[in-house]
Amino acid sequence: MPTGRRSAWRRPRSRPARLAVPLAIPMALGLMLGVTLAFEGETQHTSIQQAAGDSTAAPAVSPSASDSASPSPSPTATAPATAAANVSCDIIVPAHPLTAEGLSTPFQLTGPDGQSPAASGCTMANFANLGAFVQATILNPANGQLSVYEPLVITQGMQPAVAPVVPKLPRHAVVTIDFGFNGTNLTQVGATRDALREGNCVNGLNGSIFGQVSFCNGTRFFSTAYWDEWVGRLKVPALGRSPRTGQACPSTRSFELVDQDQSDNVTSTYLLTGNGHTAQDNAANEAALGGAEKINNGSDNILLDGFVDPALGCTPFEAPDLSQGGAMGTSQALDELQAAKSQPSPIALVPENDEMVLVNNQFSTAKTDLYRAEVGQQPISWWNDEADSPANYCQNISNIQSVFLAQDQGYLLAGPSPVAAVGDNLFTFMANRLAMSFTNLACQKYGLTDPVTVTLDGNGAATAATLNTTPQQVKNGDGGGAPWPWQRWGRPHHRTQDPSGT
Repeated sequence: MPTGRRSAWRRPRSRPARLAVPLAIPMALGLMLGVTLAFEGETQHTSIQQAAGDSTAAPAVSPSASDSASPSPSPTATAPATAAANVSCDIIVPAHPLTAEGLSTPFQLTGPDGQSPAASGCTMANFANLGAFVQATILNPANGQLSVYEPLVITQGMQPAVAPVVPKLPRHAVVTIDFGFNGTNLTQVGATRDALREGNCVNGLNGSIFGQVSFCNGTRFFSTAYWDEWVGRLKVPALGRSPRTGQACPSTRSFELVDQDQSDNVTSTYLLTGNGHTAQDNAANEAALGGAEKINNGSDNILLDGFVDPALGCTPFEAPDLSQGGAMGTSQALDELQAAKSQPSPIALVPENDEMVLVNNQFSTAKTDLYRAEVGQQPISWWNDEADSPANYCQNISNIQSVFLAQDQGYLLAGPSPVAAVGDNLFTFMANRLAMSFTNLACQKYGLTDPVTVTLDGNGAATAATLNTTPQQVKNGDGGGAPWPWQRWGRPHHRTQDPSGT
């Protein structure tokens, strides 16, 4: 289990904080022990020096007047001070989670190891530090139609501000549920003895959880979707080309976009009232809950769908959102389906040096393959290790993303920053994020050099960046765990039988 280590989105002065869409919400800035800061005007490579066992999270930052969606104080700003050091929460999964009844029953956020929400800080009012978010993607295996739904998360012991919409699911629907977290470790707990088994829920491997993310029924969903795509029932749109650059639009499996922990977290948003109650984010609830804040889970998917795609003139894959009256919406699973369909080589798959798939800080082929299966990716093999072994992943992210950022700098400079505390525009944000990912993946041990040099202001935010686009070559082996060639697994949609069970 990760202990005190956080994703590359969560440390704004040495690693980015979790990404927030440009909604009217406050942004809490995660801090860490032992960060080396640069003073205003100083140019340096970002660096991380974390004390052993560090699990410190900073209190939320109060919003400015322009940030606030209502005149009342942000619930985040009143989170208990005793929760500052806690980075872990539990999420209670309802019975029959893959059914309409289960999806519309609120998931509950609570403290770990029997702690109350108040004592642990595990409340949705404290969303920027410890908020949890859930997202479902639904496939009708009979005709390949897709939809999405955003199950509501409430603080244990509280009621929803508005009762969740009960979705109408197709017969034999195949549902995947993705979990995202704004803290470090989120552990699934069943509301009943059989809830997690009923949902085919996966939290990690043999007591070593993934950390921020977890899944229910992902393997079956993707195998069914790939089968439906193979036989022509499911039509996944191609990524297309940017009308501005003429290049292929990036995906969640593009080395132009990925970071140290790709394919993580969700695009769900909720409404948060001044007294800490939550509701699904839809037009009816916005009208009924005037002044409620929109809150979200920072994710690579929001970076792609909400920032990079608009900057390049690309269009994300969307499907009807059953929690929003059928309005079109994005999801983590939709992004993975589109990436699987048309991401050109080299294809970025979750590497063994991603902190979410480490076991006791060591590489684990089994845990990496488990994670990959839940997001529809191929297991480790000699074939994909050419791009995705720890060393090769580092080489590709350094060489490919640095060129992308340099070439498309003009478009990215014009884009808004997802997190101003990391970079003052989309370009500086992504450049700083790449530098931090290089360090957090330990890319230097493979004989590579950080391709990014950033200029930080007095608060640690990047205000400028230069990129070295000279191609680099790995000099040291990585000890990856690729199987022998005869264990190579082909693309997951090259199946020969219908896995849906219908």
